[in-house]
Amino acid sequence: MSYILVLYYSRHGSTAKMAHQIARGIEEYPGMEARLRTVPPVSTVCEATENSIPESGPPYARLDDLRDCAALALGSPTHFGNMAAPMKHFLDGTSSLWLSGTLTGKPAAVFTSAASMHGGHETTLTSMMLPLLHHGMLLVGLPYSETTLLHTRTGGTPYGPSHLAGTDDELPLSEDEQTLCRALGKRLAVTAAKLAVS
Repeated sequence: MSYILVLYYSRHGSTAKMAHQIARGIEEYPGMEARLRTVPPVSTVCEATENSIPESGPPYARLDDLRDCAALALGSPTHFGNMAAPMKHFLDGTSSLWLSGTLTGKPAAVFTSAASMHGGHETTLTSMMLPLLHHGMLLVGLPYSETTLLHTRTGGTPYGPSHLAGTDDELPLSEDEQTLCRALGKRLAVTAAKLAVS
């Protein structure tokens, strides 16, 4: 069975909730599995190291997870309009995959969560797209045929799903946000399956 890697960093849990909804959308497509992975936080203390297995949640991603996936959904909270440092740190370590062209031609999508309505959702999504373009991946967004985009009052962009978390991360995923996350997961699965046949 082919799998789509849902790779994310989540500090307070909102991005993780989005990842689970995207995984649900992926698994709506027959024969496609979602593989959830995260990345460890980056420490400001040089000697600090994380355990190789997180205390809770999915395992930490390895390059093998990326190399062998049929597609990628990449998620990060918004930090000053950019992806979080732990995700950037992980992506900076993928040079061997870039040199071999391993990810070239695979579909990819991005998602984010931010504290405020205009807190940099779209710039964060595009910041995550840049390294994926360098890897030669094929970006999949959310078209306006997903009519939820036309009336959402919380998160949601054509670049990928977003979530309005609130300043204390107190807001749950809205129904619209959940719908758009699942729609992206299914769209990514359909695209990966079509590319596998061609």
